[in-house]
Amino acid sequence: MGDLMKSGEREVKAAGLPYRLRRGLGWTIGALIDQLYPPICAACGGPIAASHGLCPDCFRTLQPITAPLCPVLGIPFEVAVGPDALSAEALADPPPFARARAAVRYGETAQSLVTRLKYGDRTELADICARLMARAGHDYWAARPLLVPVPLHPSRIRFRRYNQSLLLARQLGRHLGLDVDPHLVRRHRKTRSQIGLSGDSRARNVQGAFSTHADAVVRLRGRRVVLIDDVYTTGATVKAVTRTLLRGGAEAVDVLTFARVVRGEEVPI
Repeated sequence: MGDLMKSGEREVKAAGLPYRLRRGLGWTIGALIDQLYPPICAACGGPIAASHGLCPDCFRTLQPITAPLCPVLGIPFEVAVGPDALSAEALADPPPFARARAAVRYGETAQSLVTRLKYGDRTELADICARLMARAGHDYWAARPLLVPVPLHPSRIRFRRYNQSLLLARQLGRHLGLDVDPHLVRRHRKTRSQIGLSGDSRARNVQGAFSTHADAVVRLRGRRVVLIDDVYTTGATVKAVTRTLLRGGAEAVDVLTFARVVRGEEVPI
């Protein structure tokens, strides 16, 4: 599995070459790059008019998560069961965070976006993802929370060259006028990839992996935090980071991700 993932990452990075070139050059040269490498849909690879984004057909395949949903975990309900009705998962294992929301279900198109954002140097995709996330987290913004991305270990940063969660947080901060603190939490212990691990194994994998900055109490000042990540799978990572933030002085923590794996629709990740 590890070799297959690395091979896939190399292929996606190679496909992102035109976008790396475009970022590093001026508009005139960028237009020439568009002639040599016509813009393609981030999901299906079909031609599109703009230099980033989705074609209309792929955009329509995204499955937004909207009400009715669990007010704690953000899991969509098939039918409305009342504004205070909790999901079975929230009742059985109450999370340390207050609320979790996600923009879309983790399906084929969402997976393509996340893969290209994380591994393909398609950093411009953070903008379209963040716009959808801003709508999903609309209940959060009145409190003017601090945005905190889930951190990567330095060794993974060296491999990927950027943290996709930080890109999402920065785009959200830009659109909403909110502060982003990328260094409030750090991943001081290198963990193995969560791909293929069970829920319990994921929780053990990230246990004790995070810590807050020495000035966390001052930087938080009892503020509410919105923790930003790309995908909510079992919640093991965001739960571990939430506990770290609460110990560091956060008043409360909410979670916002671009996609969420919904029970019964699991996609290997």
